[in-house]
Amino acid sequence: MAILEICTFPNPVLKQKAVPIAEVDDSVRQLVEDMIETMYQAPGIGLAANQVGKPLRLIVYDITPRDQPRNPSVLINPEIVAGEGTQSQEEGCLSVPEYYAEVKRQAKVTVRGSNAQGETVEICGEGLLAVVLQHEIDHLEGVLMLDRISALKRALYTKRRQKQLKSQDEGH
Repeated sequence: MAILEICTFPNPVLKQKAVPIAEVDDSVRQLVEDMIETMYQAPGIGLAANQVGKPLRLIVYDITPRDQPRNPSVLINPEIVAGEGTQSQEEGCLSVPEYYAEVKRQAKVTVRGSNAQGETVEICGEGLLAVVLQHEIDHLEGVLMLDRISALKRALYTKRRQKQLKSQDEGH
């Protein structure tokens, strides 16, 4: 297993629409293992393949409380097939460092995709699970949580991030 580098805003791969996975082979299974390890290491509760520079329709997540045994889930080619209601929750993102914002999403979603064995699965989620599924599937569409907040908040974060990156480049 390998810890993968997480791409951060404004990396262009994050705006790319991910391509479907035609076949679950050893390379996909390896990517799944590496992504799960990377997610825990970060630490995060969800990760989409394009966040590690692989624009493939693949997400991993685990919303189990940290004091409980790990229970990672994998969805290949996930798509939201139903949704209802609205909720607003503070979200963070491994690709949007040091930033949290209230994001409005559907309260309940049904997602269809395949598991790591290539079998079709359907997951109904509400609360935190619904948020994580929508957040990660957004990544596969090239949508960041920044795209779901006000233009002003987005501009302020973008400006702050550019300053951070500039000072890193200058070696400060």
